[in-house]
Amino acid sequence: MKTQTSPSQTTTPSERAWALFKVLNDKNLIPDGYLEGLNDLFVNKFSPANGAQVVAKAWTDPAYRELLLRDGTAACEQFGFTGPQGEYIAALEDTPNVKNVIVCSLCSCTNWPVLGLPPEWYKGFEFRARMVREGRTVLRELGTELPDSTTVKVWDTSAETRYLVLPMRPEGSEHMNEEELRKLITKDVLIGVALPRVS
Repeated sequence: MKTQTSPSQTTTPSERAWALFKVLNDKNLIPDGYLEGLNDLFVNKFSPANGAQVVAKAWTDPAYRELLLRDGTAACEQFGFTGPQGEYIAALEDTPNVKNVIVCSLCSCTNWPVLGLPPEWYKGFEFRARMVREGRTVLRELGTELPDSTTVKVWDTSAETRYLVLPMRPEGSEHMNEEELRKLITKDVLIGVALPRVS
């Protein structure tokens, strides 16, 4: 008897996506401009630059910082940073004794509107598994050395909670304005695997 092969064993994800697009397009089920708008959303509007704006504001405005830590979703909404995967945002505050890191142990959930789409390494099984088990070692391998006195806390992102790391403002940045501070904050900083540094 011949064994039946599932489509996922004979085609790539991109081939399956293209086949689905063709079927929907042939049936005129994709509105004009829909795919272009979706591409603009993911490529241009969902960006770690948004997260950098949130963090820089929190570093310079105590009232906004308090709001961000109390209700991350409301704080991000003030800048219009909402949309898919932008619900239920929680800000994790780094301290001299605690370094927060975000991971999604099951898949690759992140806070898209504020962090942008997840990088490839974030989605990799090795990163996801090892960060949960040996976070300090993984951070060291990524170039982030922490004192032994600093506890690494790994937070598992889910559909119910989307995280954003609020790092400590680095020494030497006291003279910098919000626009200058934003340049210190990268996607890796927002995920928690890197520290903001003044060059």
